[in-house]
Amino acid sequence: MKIAVICPFQNEHSRGYAQGVIEHLLERKVTVLVDSEMEHFLEDPDMASYASVFESLPLDTDFLFCIGGDGSMLRAIMTVKDSNVPILGINTGRLGFLTSLQKESLNVGLKQLWENKYSIINRSLLEVKLPEANEAIDSFPYALNEISVNRKNTASLISVNTRLDDEPLTTYWADGLIISTPTGSTGYSLSSGGPIMSPQTAGFVLTPIAPHNLNIRPLIIPNTTTIELKVTGRGEDHLLSLDSRIITVNQETRILVKKAPFTLATVELHDNAFFKTLRDKLFWGFDTRN
Repeated sequence: MKIAVICPFQNEHSRGYAQGVIEHLLERKVTVLVDSEMEHFLEDPDMASYASVFESLPLDTDFLFCIGGDGSMLRAIMTVKDSNVPILGINTGRLGFLTSLQKESLNVGLKQLWENKYSIINRSLLEVKLPEANEAIDSFPYALNEISVNRKNTASLISVNTRLDDEPLTTYWADGLIISTPTGSTGYSLSSGGPIMSPQTAGFVLTPIAPHNLNIRPLIIPNTTTIELKVTGRGEDHLLSLDSRIITVNQETRILVKKAPFTLATVELHDNAFFKTLRDKLFWGFDTRN
């Protein structure tokens, strides 16, 4: 078996868990791959000598272990890309909606993996296209959670003219607009009043941010829809974000958003199914009267 391990945000806390995971894998005679960033902080010389360094993730990798929180998982998609290598997220952060394995139950979770007590969840991504080249996103114009447009350097609202499959929908007067995948529905969209969608839902959700049109509500659309946005406002430009990557875009730029041509495979351990995560993370069903 061949397993790659990454730790995108290399704080001391995550490093300790990463080294423990690598030690566990080597004890099981697993072929371990690490990226160049991981190689630098492996303290044990023997551990470093047994782990191979990769520049591009080999297609025959069985799993990618991502150490960190949800932000680390969003970084991991740029490592996996369209290789379809399943990602197992090991949460060393706080909330951890995307991570299947919690640091408190690391040994138990890995035992489930070795016993094949898991499912593969294929998650849809979003793709964005701009009329002009943009170095910041052209190398990987995809987002796992959401693509959003937001106002910049102004207290005024922006107007987001929105078309679906070339048919007019509406113009949002708001601080911005979020286009979320089912995976991202528990993130920025949720905090802006959007609905929660299970990961396998074949749809996307449009969630306005602080809309001035009070009758405007979040809208779920089929994931086969092509979305066209044009933003106007008092400023000369606005922000466009793909998960954690943010760029500046000129007003009136035609932004096209659609489903990406590939999905992201993630590992869901049987003891950490999506609805259990909602109960645990959002305290659904928790009531001191019970």
